[in-house]
Amino acid sequence: MFSRTGFGVSVPYMKIVCFIHAAAQIVSHRLRYGYAACGMNMQKFSAFSLVRQALGANQGWKPQWRSVKPKAAYDIIIVGGGGHGLGAAYYLAKQHGLRNIAVVERGWLAGGNTARNTTIIRSNYLFDESSSYYEHSLKLWEGLSQELNYNVMFSQRGCLMIAHTVHDVQVFKRHVHANRLNGIDNEWLTPQEVKEFCPPLNISPNIRYPIMGGSLQRRAGTARHDAVAWGFARAASDMGVDIIENCEVIGINRAPTGEVTGVETTLGTIKAKKVAVSAAGHSSVVLGMAGIRLPLQSNPLQALVSEPVKPAFPTIVMSNTIHAYISQSDKGEMVIGAGTDSYVSYTQRGGLHIPAHTLEAINELCPMFRRLRMMRSWGGITDNTPDRSPITAKTSVPGLYVNCGWGTGGFKATPGAANLFAWTIAKNEPHPINAPFTIERFREGALIDEAAAAAVAH
Repeated sequence: MFSRTGFGVSVPYMKIVCFIHAAAQIVSHRLRYGYAACGMNMQKFSAFSLVRQALGANQGWKPQWRSVKPKAAYDIIIVGGGGHGLGAAYYLAKQHGLRNIAVVERGWLAGGNTARNTTIIRSNYLFDESSSYYEHSLKLWEGLSQELNYNVMFSQRGCLMIAHTVHDVQVFKRHVHANRLNGIDNEWLTPQEVKEFCPPLNISPNIRYPIMGGSLQRRAGTARHDAVAWGFARAASDMGVDIIENCEVIGINRAPTGEVTGVETTLGTIKAKKVAVSAAGHSSVVLGMAGIRLPLQSNPLQALVSEPVKPAFPTIVMSNTIHAYISQSDKGEMVIGAGTDSYVSYTQRGGLHIPAHTLEAINELCPMFRRLRMMRSWGGITDNTPDRSPITAKTSVPGLYVNCGWGTGGFKATPGAANLFAWTIAKNEPHPINAPFTIERFREGALIDEAAAAAVAH
């Protein structure tokens, strides 16, 4: 039997507590003053590390990435500190052994489209080229948390695309068959099966947009947008990549022979052998500094969230006809996406009539949401190509590369686009998956028309 103290606690128990506390103080001290002297870099996240930090009063957490000033020159400069740019830097370092890299971002990391979307991830696109690209990304999503040792909160809750017209039914069934031929999961549901899979939906035939069925990709899901950028930034920084925030590119320098030699920034001139642009809605502006015109049109895309409620919506629902999509976040908010505004703009806001129309339609599809209050709204800048498919390619300027034109599909493609962009930069040639997604296809007529796959924005 344990002996007791006057406080009702056993002496051996108090010794154990004191030992743990002393050990935690040592660990906390080493963490607080850095691991450099120990030869360690990135902290590994695990259940053990959480307990250890808790015992040390959470005083030992290190910054997630290094804060550095730009060097005079790099081998590669990536313009754009979103998920695609940070991911490309990570894959360049991890898979291609290139470490002398800088990611320059004019604001803060993930301050653009990466954190201004509705976090939907899917690969049920129509054409072979597109489905191959997005499926490559989805497979990377499925192991990304383990790859980065960072919880990106990827939740495969499925994506249900509902049909309201005969045309919708025909288009979505075509998608189902095309996806199955490419080995991608997709299935057709009747209205009753739609209701069974997502009970809040109203399948009455008397509503303005009656549900006539839907296509379901069960492997689709959502992820935490900030975590994706932070995870890539943390892992890239650990391998020596410099991440430079508040550094706007104001010019691209070229040699008399035409190739790039670096960039002009608000922090000065930075030389580089290669410059890769992944700047989303501002890609055409940045490429214009090098004399390249891109077939892009930038439009605001709006989204909004409700007050948090208990779990009530088990999946992602998309409706192309009514231009709306909805899912429930881990915090309980209803995350709602609307269509794009019709005007060309670089603003991160849009007209009030767009979300108003979306909410009217969602309230009819899901009557139980009518009493929910909307808490906040925001806008992103979508960069849309004429065929609504991306560009991931080298340009006509030697040493200059671009990844753009993702429209509403950028977030879902994050790891795949970053992975293939890194390949293109490192090898100066495209990977077979992104080989069709060139700038030249618009001149040659080899378009990949995916407007129907993301009609909420087009």
